[in-house]
Amino acid sequence: MAQNGSRDGVYEVTEDIDAIGFYFDQGVTDGLPVVPPTEERVQRMLAATSRAADEVIALVPPNFGEATVEKIAVNAVMAGCKPEYLPVVMAGVEAMCDERVSLHGVQGTTHTSTPLFIINGPIRQQLDINAAAGAFGSGWRANATIGRALRLMMVNLGGARPGEIDKSCMGHPGKFSFLIGEYEEMNPWEPLHVERGFAPHQSTLSVYCCDAPQCLTNNAGRTAASILNTIGAAMATGWNDKTMLAGSYMLVMSPEHAKTIADDGLSKQDVKRYLYEHVRRPLGELLPTPADPEGFNVARLPKWLDPADAATLVPKVASPDAIILVVAGGTAGRFTLQMTGWGGGSGTQLVTVPIEEV
Repeated sequence: MAQNGSRDGVYEVTEDIDAIGFYFDQGVTDGLPVVPPTEERVQRMLAATSRAADEVIALVPPNFGEATVEKIAVNAVMAGCKPEYLPVVMAGVEAMCDERVSLHGVQGTTHTSTPLFIINGPIRQQLDINAAAGAFGSGWRANATIGRALRLMMVNLGGARPGEIDKSCMGHPGKFSFLIGEYEEMNPWEPLHVERGFAPHQSTLSVYCCDAPQCLTNNAGRTAASILNTIGAAMATGWNDKTMLAGSYMLVMSPEHAKTIADDGLSKQDVKRYLYEHVRRPLGELLPTPADPEGFNVARLPKWLDPADAATLVPKVASPDAIILVVAGGTAGRFTLQMTGWGGGSGTQLVTVPIEEV
């Protein structure tokens, strides 16, 4: 017996049927083979939570399929999750379906964005979620399968199949799996979940819809300004070089970059303020022209900027809080990843939720 990952019901898969091929035929995979969700496997997964199997955790847009605990368990099995991963997967469903994430728009956009999931707190170590070397890469079952389970539900329950509802022009490798931990032990500042109001001992999942990581290298810089100016130059072209006072940005700093900046006396808020104040362009360079109509809308200027002054400097973001800062990656290597959030001024927001303790 094998359960279908997106529709109610149980299907008989006899010995003469290829179980893995069966799920490809049903259209409920991400393009890779899935683990057949037999009743026994699903029941083992459900044993990892005290919540009722028919409880609806969220409705997954844009089709608003019901993400019941049982359907979440089915997709977690298909992705290769261990039962102990289930509370993290359920938190991910809750978080990504929060209206502030704008998953409805992300699922059907022509842009590349997809949800990035970030794990904080004790559960990161308990489940061996990678936050260190190769955090965005392969090799860790927890990262790969939890992220994959959430993607499967975006397809199987949300309906976002590529070329159908999912209209992404280029796609995004994170649409297979896009999940990391924050390297709190090597973070010189407060970790993301503490910054967002949770206690250090709480385990949380945060979600943010963004494009693929852009790797920024500054090996020689030994001052905060040197590193932040490199990062700022990349941020300046996010979305496009004339998109200003809009959107948000995720920065994932390696421990070496974070330490250099912190050793210069800058807090996390100081980093955000520096980039807010320095990533700016003169208004005259942003205005549309007949040859380059993709320009800045002057009507969006705040009152403290002079629309008549071509030299007035327009910030990339509306406030320092539009910059999200996380520390992850190996302890050898002076790199920062920059990721542009989806949707400009009315797009995605970072959402953080607690992970259920079992």
